[in-house]
This record gives sequence, C-alpha cells and structure tokens, in this order.
Amino acid sequence: MQMMTILRNILAVILGVAVGGSINMALITISPHVIPPPAGVDVTNSESLSTSIHLFEPKHFVFPFLAHALGTLAGALLAYLIAASYRSVFAYVIGVVFLAGGVAAASMIPAPAWFMCVDLGAAYIPMAWIGTQLGRRITDGASGSKT
Repeated sequence: MQMMTILRNILAVILGVAVGGSINMALITISPHVIPPPAGVDVTNSESLSTSIHLFEPKHFVFPFLAHALGTLAGALLAYLIAASYRSVFAYVIGVVFLAGGVAAASMIPAPAWFMCVDLGAAYIPMAWIGTQLGRRITDGASGSKT
C-alpha cells in the first residue's frame, strides 16, 4: 500500500510537469500567430529577441504570461488530483519547479522589469495555490463532503 502511494505521488509530479510544460509550450508556439511580434523580430532566435526587445509592447507579453500561469495552474491541479497524499504539497512542488524555470528564463531572455515582476510574482506560486483550491473543490464534490 505504501509503495502505491509513493508511485502515485511521483506520477503526480512527473505528469504535472509534463502537462504544464506542454500547455506552456503550446501557448508560446501559438503566441506569434495571435499577436504578431514587431516587424523583423524572429521570436525563435534569442539574439533577435535580445536586440529587438525594446520594440515589444505590453500586448506582446500577454501570451508568455498566460503560458506560464496556465501551464503552472494545469500542472498543479493535475498533481493535486493525482497525488495520493500531501496533495497541496505536490501542487506547490509544481509551482516551485515552474518558478525555477521562470527565474532561469528571466536571466536568459531579456524582458522589461515590470514583466519579470508580474510574471515571477503572479504566474507560479499563486497559480499553484489556485490549483490546490480547484483541486479541493473537485475532490470534495466527488466525495460528497462539504469541508
């Protein structure tokens, strides 16, 4: 029984990171098709981004924020739903993993300070918290309890 709990908890983290990362990448991939980058900027090339970041307007940062926030939210929710014990802890683990990725990205990809503050402050740990709240509502509704 204990081994099954451990395996479910490991699976919760692996699937949470995989699904959250997939959602993140999907949104980043469609971003330039929804909100085109400034003329002449190749968003797939870090050198082009570095030299052209001053051309970006706030609208160009909507999809990166959504990618980070929704990827983290989905991953944390999934981890909460799959975990066999310490569900909130595993949801927050997903938030911390994605936050670490966000910090790494912020140091490698140039972005305005306002975006980095909003992104790092609102897209990761708060989304993990929302994931735990949604997870509680889903699991409480499924079990019929009113806690």
